[in-house]
Amino acid sequence: MAAKQRQKLTAMETETAAETATMDLIGEDLLHNILSRLPAESCASAACVNRSWNLIINRLLTLPNLSSALSCHPCLQGAVDEAVDKVLARPIRPQFVIASIGPSFDLEEAQCLISDRFSSEIPIITSISYGVFGQDANTNEFEEVQWDTWEDNKAHENFRDEDEGVLVTVGFLPGLTVDLIPLKKTRGLMTENFVHSIRERSFSRSGSSPMGILLFSDEDIDIKPVLAKLDYAFSSETAIVGDAGSKFLYQDGKAISPSNSRVSSSAAVALLFSRDTGKPPGVGETQFHVMLSTGVSPIGPKYKAVYVKAVSHDNSTRLMATTDEIDFNMDGETILDPIYDELGDHTHSRTLYVGVTKMRKCTSRHVDTNWIFMREFQMVLRGDYEYLYVHGDGIKSYDSFQFYHANSDLARASCNNVSNKMKLLKQDLNHLTDDHSISNGSMGMQKKSVFGGMMFACYGRGKLYFGKPNVDASPFLENFPGVTFSGTYCNGEIAHGDFSLYENGSKEHSSTRCSLHEFSTVYLVMSYTSPTLPQH
Repeated sequence: MAAKQRQKLTAMETETAAETATMDLIGEDLLHNILSRLPAESCASAACVNRSWNLIINRLLTLPNLSSALSCHPCLQGAVDEAVDKVLARPIRPQFVIASIGPSFDLEEAQCLISDRFSSEIPIITSISYGVFGQDANTNEFEEVQWDTWEDNKAHENFRDEDEGVLVTVGFLPGLTVDLIPLKKTRGLMTENFVHSIRERSFSRSGSSPMGILLFSDEDIDIKPVLAKLDYAFSSETAIVGDAGSKFLYQDGKAISPSNSRVSSSAAVALLFSRDTGKPPGVGETQFHVMLSTGVSPIGPKYKAVYVKAVSHDNSTRLMATTDEIDFNMDGETILDPIYDELGDHTHSRTLYVGVTKMRKCTSRHVDTNWIFMREFQMVLRGDYEYLYVHGDGIKSYDSFQFYHANSDLARASCNNVSNKMKLLKQDLNHLTDDHSISNGSMGMQKKSVFGGMMFACYGRGKLYFGKPNVDASPFLENFPGVTFSGTYCNGEIAHGDFSLYENGSKEHSSTRCSLHEFSTVYLVMSYTSPTLPQH
């Protein structure tokens, strides 16, 4: 009996050895190609087969990876399954998940369905958006989907009658760690603690400021003071982008907390990207490149606000104004009439904004107190024979402002400018061999490439605004075809930086900062630089 068992075991070992030998004959390159095509779950199982497979799969999983998929399935479960199955159709070790859903779907149910497909240790943010951009999970075609948010547009052919859809984006960024930091709200926004937490977490991870921050804020809060604090606390080397007006849920560890819940009191949430000082050998660097396409043009003279008063019951501000040429206090009608005349809008139906230049003293726990110039946009509500009324507060007497209006021609030109910038970036990254000094004094080479991108666009842009789809997406799609790209329509686009794009050639206040934009599109391009390899 024992002899038969030994014979059986010997036969099994021989068969296993033969199979292993057969696989070894395939060659590492071909095996790498085969394993790279496995779905994420199958790839995890294959890593347990033997040491050779494990090494290949670990190399695969340390490569930069941004995977995104869009499903317009009318059923939430079906849409989530289609999108998640697609993003996990190739090997990936997710560091974060970002999902956008249509307004017809239930946010809490969507968050639960998506989080069930991923580890509880992965940060997941799910938000309701005004529309999405992404690759269709079934056709692999790039789609721009706008969900109807304006009652007047319900009959327009460019808008979907149904508001269903799910966009899922999953990422692994080599050389970076990812943390989720919520902005708590008790009696007020705990802004100082929020900024301090971001800074402390980043310094504990890397000993330096963050590489990037993806920020999502609740539509019912005023995020401008938070952005001003972030802008002051972190230099332009920290990429800060996001959506300033949504409803969202998030997972951090095992928690699922609604941004608008009184229990969680989370008014905003940040995905924090820090340098990984403990990264293993052979891992390169991920970099962020932020670009902005503007969509508003200045019109009329510059004004100075006087007799300013905040109206708390409707979150507005009323004011009068003067100019260099007019020294008496002008009421709302006197201010607005010539602006609308210049636009040729005698019905006063065009949406206008005031771009207010504010000089404010800023403080932070880790930065010296200083005065800075910042520009904030506020929507014009109306004007009467007494005052001009604008949405929001924060304006002070003697702040200067100018009117801005949406301009599709400017937006197209601005998209072209962004495309040219991406072309220059592509040319720079396409130099596969850069002379680079390494530790032994010899020269080396690095490989650089763009592996993904994200976009945050104003919901007022899109098909109706431009007259055709995919105008906003075209700079990335044309310069980096085949590279993962996704995005959402927002009600407030976040990107901190200088204000030169709005100044129309003026050098006045050249250091003016602006973090929250109107009728704009923000691009976040992700590139990867491989480790320096010695030249032979």
